Amino acid sequence: MRPIIAMTGDSLVEPSAIINLRNADMAPNMIKNAIVKTGGVPIILPFPEDDSLSDTLAQAAVATFDGLILPGGPDVDPTLYHEEPIPQMGRATYPKDVFELALIKATIAAQKPILAICRGIQILNVALGGTLYQDLAAQNPQSTIRHAQAAPGQYPTHHIKIQPECALAQIFGTQAYVNSRHHQAINQVAPGLKVTATAYDGVIEAVESTSEVPIIGVQWHPENMWPEHPEQLELFAQLVQQAQA
Repeated sequence: MRPIIAMTGDSLVEPSAIINLRNADMAPNMIKNAIVKTGGVPIILPFPEDDSLSDTLAQAAVATFDGLILPGGPDVDPTLYHEEPIPQMGRATYPKDVFELALIKATIAAQKPILAICRGIQILNVALGGTLYQDLAAQNPQSTIRHAQAAPGQYPTHHIKIQPECALAQIFGTQAYVNSRHHQAINQVAPGLKVTATAYDGVIEAVESTSEVPIIGVQWHPENMWPEHPEQLELFAQLVQQAQA
């Protein structure tokens, strides 16, 4: 039986051209395709506009799926890690953040696997008590690589170093060539996570859980790369296998 893989939803900023609805719920098509390709059944979890319902809905949602994907998206609200926004902060969606924080904690408590992508690795880190660079260029002078690439999203643009003997190394070895579409990144790593990959300027590119709950977070977008770089599909295949187990 195929496992159910949930991914959190986002909302369109402009009115939908199809249903003429502002803030219509949506989710990345290529993540859906990757879930289906690797044997899962995708479902989308939209966030509630009323964030006071986040805990209740998160607890109810966890019972409906076997694994969770946290996709990319807008910036994470810095007040959730006890900072005020700097001028370089981008758009954040507070109700989405609050729902995902509750959902991450509920998923980990239920010992279900998580794959966190780009913004996903950032909200994962915040959920477990870590902090972020609100903007790499403004807050991390050691960052010398272009992390918001100008090339189309499916093309890799910089290399990462991967720690041997981690779950990520079983897929890629000790180096990978990845795409890069972010201006925020992990700053202080949360308890319960360990760094398993960095860019050559030291920016954190992947984390994994230090507990028995299978969690991988990556700063790049494997969903854009896998049609031309099939090794990237293994991140989704691994999650589906863990969810089935």
